Amino acid sequence: MSSESTEVWAGWYRDRRGAEAVTIAAHGRQLRTRIRGVEYEGATLAALEVVGAEGVLSSCVLEWDIPLPVHRDGITERATLRCLLTLGELRPEGSLDRADLNLTLHYGGAAYDSGVAGGDFDDALDRLQRLLPPGAELGVLSGAEM
Repeated sequence: MSSESTEVWAGWYRDRRGAEAVTIAAHGRQLRTRIRGVEYEGATLAALEVVGAEGVLSSCVLEWDIPLPVHRDGITERATLRCLLTLGELRPEGSLDRADLNLTLHYGGAAYDSGVAGGDFDDALDRLQRLLPPGAELGVLSGAEM
C-alpha cells in the first residue's frame, strides 16, 4: 500500500463548447482529471495528455481552489489558493502557444495575486510568498507538481 495520499480539488473547465464541473486529483507526482468523458493525466496541469491516446489538453481554461495553510508567528491559519490556468491553441508541432497561470491567495482579509506565463506553479507560489506580510509563510502542498 502506498503512503502517498491523493488530494482532490473541485473546479471548472471552460472552452468554446461551454463549461463543466471537474475534479482534479493529485497523487504523488501525477495529476488527473476527466473532461467530457476523456481522462487526462500528467506531471503538470500545463501538460495534461489524453490517457491511452495522443493529444494534450488545449484551448481551454481550468479553474479550481486549493485550501492552503499559511504559517505566521507560530500559528497556522487557513487560506484559499484560487487557481486559473489558461491553455492556448496547439501549434502544428503539437506544443501549446501559451500556458498562463494566475494564482490568487485569499488570506487574512486580503488577496495576493501572482501570474506567470508558461504555467509554472512553483514560480507563481514563489511570487506569492514574496508578497505576503513579514513572517508569513505558505504551507506545503502535498500533491503533485502543478
